[in-house]
Amino acid sequence: MRQTLRLFASPSSLGTSSTLNPAPLALLPPIPLYRRLLRAHRNHLDREKRVLGDSYIKSEFRAHRNVENPIHIVGFLKEWQMYAQQVEGDSWRGEKLDTDKIDKMSDQQLGQLYELMQAIQKKGREDPYSES
Repeated sequence: MRQTLRLFASPSSLGTSSTLNPAPLALLPPIPLYRRLLRAHRNHLDREKRVLGDSYIKSEFRAHRNVENPIHIVGFLKEWQMYAQQVEGDSWRGEKLDTDKIDKMSDQQLGQLYELMQAIQKKGREDPYSES
C-alpha cells in the first residue's frame, strides 16, 4: 500500500481582516459571569456606583434564576458579558444607548430605565461638584 499525504482542514488566517467583526467569545456560565461582573465593579467603579451596580446585578441574576427559555438565557448572558467587557475596558463612559436595544425593551424595562435616569439627574442636581 502506498502512503498518501492527507490534507485536513485546519484553521487559517485567510479571509480575516480588520474590517470583519471579531469572532464572538464563548458565553461564560452564569456563576463565573456573576463573579466577573462583581470583580469588574470592584476594580473599575467608585464606591457609590459599585453599590448601585452590585445590587442591580444581584437582583437581576436572582430574578432570572429560574428562566427556562434557552433564547432568553443566551440573550441575558450575552448582554451581561458585553457589559462586563465594557466596564473592564472603561469603554462605557459617555456611551449612548443603542436605539435597537431600546426598541426591543418591554414597558417595564423602559420604566426602570426612566427611573434610573431620574435618579442620576437628581444626584447630579444635589451634588454638582462630585465626579459622576
